[in-house]
Amino acid sequence: MSTSVFNVLFLCTGNSARSILAESLLNQLGRERFRAHSAGSRPSGRVNPFALELLSKNHFPIDALRSKSWDEFAQADAPRLDFVITVCDDAAGEVCPVWPGQPMTAHWGIPDPAAVPGHDDEKRHAFVRAMEQLQRRISMFVSLPFATLDGMKLEQAVREIGKPA
Repeated sequence: MSTSVFNVLFLCTGNSARSILAESLLNQLGRERFRAHSAGSRPSGRVNPFALELLSKNHFPIDALRSKSWDEFAQADAPRLDFVITVCDDAAGEVCPVWPGQPMTAHWGIPDPAAVPGHDDEKRHAFVRAMEQLQRRISMFVSLPFATLDGMKLEQAVREIGKPA
């Protein structure tokens, strides 16, 4: 891959929590080398307030975050994607649009923090766990030796990041 900035799309069904966290994390942790986006197969239309609260509290960017359809990224004027990473099991099992440029794909399943029942503190804790998992995986991703891996080895390495330890 000879691009100077890699475009990464994180997918989830509702695009309100996990994919939003991943977008913000990669845009901060991968500055200048990566441009992260997120989308959903059936977007909720709003970003989960616990996701925004957690990102803001940890000084990650939230201003540009919005819940949107993955159809935006299948359009002719969409950014050319280098990687498409699903972060929820539902989206991983769905038939995705055809992405221009045939990006590399991987699945990094993360339990849905928005589905955790209980009090707000229990929900906040679930979001912290999800963010920690994503932050670990994204740190591994940005540390990959992109310049020395051929396409197949790079895609395999990105997929390995999502496998349970």
